[in-house]
Amino acid sequence: GAGEMGVATRVFWTFKVAGLDTVSILNGGMESYLDFKTPPLEKDSAHPNKATFKSQYRAKLVATQDDIKAAVASHHVLLDLRPNDQFLGVNKTDTVKRHGTLPGAINIPGTWLTEDDGGMFRNAATLKKLFAAANAPTTGEVITFCNTGHWSSLGWFVQHEILGNKDVRMYDGSLADWAAKDANPLERKINLD
Repeated sequence: GAGEMGVATRVFWTFKVAGLDTVSILNGGMESYLDFKTPPLEKDSAHPNKATFKSQYRAKLVATQDDIKAAVASHHVLLDLRPNDQFLGVNKTDTVKRHGTLPGAINIPGTWLTEDDGGMFRNAATLKKLFAAANAPTTGEVITFCNTGHWSSLGWFVQHEILGNKDVRMYDGSLADWAAKDANPLERKINLD
């Protein structure tokens, strides 16, 4: 489902941050690939040529905790990819110390980005409609986040790779990092305490 695609997009983002450009994601995953009548499959082990990769860190794809502090202060677009109940502050995961979201954040659940919460990305026109319904921009400076950087990588991938927003960054530490410091503000839209 979309959660598994979040794992793929997290690896994709990590490679991009390290400076690798020749990386792809198979839309629909192996299940989609095997739906072909006769998918080409190698039966022998591959023997790749030895090569050396030199990483080139791309800071422009990464948002830090300091960037989040500045974004909160300036009302910069912060996009929360977590499920709506976590965004509202009703529930949280064990990885996040406190309930809530970043102040002023917009919620677009990661499950919206794939067809029926599956492994196939929605097309660009449909994604734009969903972002519009959530009052979330698809252009300009946007920072995606979630709990630990998987759902947020799905949102980053959709914005950067499918919708072409090259100004989107991902907050790698996400709320697990942010909420660990009590001084960092969180917005809880539904307070159950």
